[in-house]
Amino acid sequence: MTSVRSARAAFPDATDKGIPSAASVRWALAGLCLSMLLSSLGTSIANVALPALAQMFAAPFQQVQWVVIAYLLTITILIVGVGRLGDIAGRRRVLLAGLMVFTAASALCGLAPTLWWLIAARAAQGLGAAVLMALTMAFVGETVPRERTGSAIGLLGTMSAIGTALGPSLGGVLIAWLGWRAVFLVNIPLGLLAFFLAHRFLPVDRETPRTGRPGFDALGTLLLAGTLAAYALAMTMGRGHFGALNAALLIAALAGAVLFVFTEAKVASPLIRLAAFCNAAFSAGLAANALVSTVMMATLVVSPFYLSRALGLDAALVGLVMSIGPIVSALSGAPAGRLVDRLGAPFVVIAGLIGMALGAVALSVLPAIFGVSGYIGAIVVLTPGYQLFQTANNTAAMMDVPADRRGVVSGLLSLSRNLGLITGASVMGAVFAFAAMTADITTARPEAVASGMQVTFAVAAALTAVAIIIVAGGRALAMRPSPRGDGPV
Repeated sequence: MTSVRSARAAFPDATDKGIPSAASVRWALAGLCLSMLLSSLGTSIANVALPALAQMFAAPFQQVQWVVIAYLLTITILIVGVGRLGDIAGRRRVLLAGLMVFTAASALCGLAPTLWWLIAARAAQGLGAAVLMALTMAFVGETVPRERTGSAIGLLGTMSAIGTALGPSLGGVLIAWLGWRAVFLVNIPLGLLAFFLAHRFLPVDRETPRTGRPGFDALGTLLLAGTLAAYALAMTMGRGHFGALNAALLIAALAGAVLFVFTEAKVASPLIRLAAFCNAAFSAGLAANALVSTVMMATLVVSPFYLSRALGLDAALVGLVMSIGPIVSALSGAPAGRLVDRLGAPFVVIAGLIGMALGAVALSVLPAIFGVSGYIGAIVVLTPGYQLFQTANNTAAMMDVPADRRGVVSGLLSLSRNLGLITGASVMGAVFAFAAMTADITTARPEAVASGMQVTFAVAAALTAVAIIIVAGGRALAMRPSPRGDGPV
């Protein structure tokens, strides 16, 4: 009888047997999907508004780009901390607070009278987005049966891809019809709807006696945030030129990382249990996640220059061809989840990485032979491979995580992806410029750009091969009996 009452309390629409109804699960997933859509839409929709913002506020691009950087930087430095906060204070409670912060910050963005007001509001919006990214995947284990975990995570991946693909086109329409403020104000009705669905259908938090709750590691959170901020700024500042400031920031990040590890080994309730990284499969998954994200960022950094400079496409056609990747990603997310449920995450992880490696090799070779059709064909191979990997890797990481650590594990997965994207933007951009033998890629000859494309994706293929080795090695080590019994985070 107690279990029946707890199930009814957790799910408002629970059946008489204490099992959540199919309608409750569907609406709960709808709320999670909308939350994921909002966070990814917030990343992509603002990019298209940068020219209008530069004109509106009479500001140089170096200042206006902080509208995007502030959002991404806040997510990166806070995502693990808010995930852990959800584990301690209650994931539903923290997710609802995150939705309200995201929605209110969107309103402040839309009402911003100055550029710096807008940048500050975008940082606040990033805080809300960090909560959404960290906790939506953590809720999967509480809303769907274990055998459907892959399908649910694949669906969340689909919504993330839709948000990324929808942002530029939706933003362009809104700016043309209603002005730049609409790019941010559109989040308000969507955020309120997501709040209603989450409040109504997500399972309520179990009340834990205060004496039994672990403490929140404030010092570790601050140290990790400072370390990640220093690293992210080192990778993004300097407009592609690595100087003394970048080096100083990297040194600060390294020092912060050492201090963070030392602190986490001493505190009673650490933000991240360092022993978790003794789990070879988990650590390998995080490392591979960062590597493949670095590879995917190369498509966003290199492709626009190649399509316009080497193939001679105009801006409209470049945008159209570039949209194919996110569209294919959106279409392949749900099937990837079903494959994970049917074949198992370990097999699909390797299959996805092999697909990515083949796609990277194809991007290095086919466009030079077949032009635009070769580029599209390679993207159609690379992108589903990425979705297969992401869905399977996230499922494998979340499957056996204790309920009180799901938020921090989900945050770590998102953090490794974000760090890969940040690193990819800097490193793969540098590889591209070096291979093209030019300091200014915008004025490079078409032959030089084509050469840079080939070398960059040859490097991308090598990175994917390294990811395959890491995953295979991590799995082999994880299968060995461990005298300490190291488990998930």
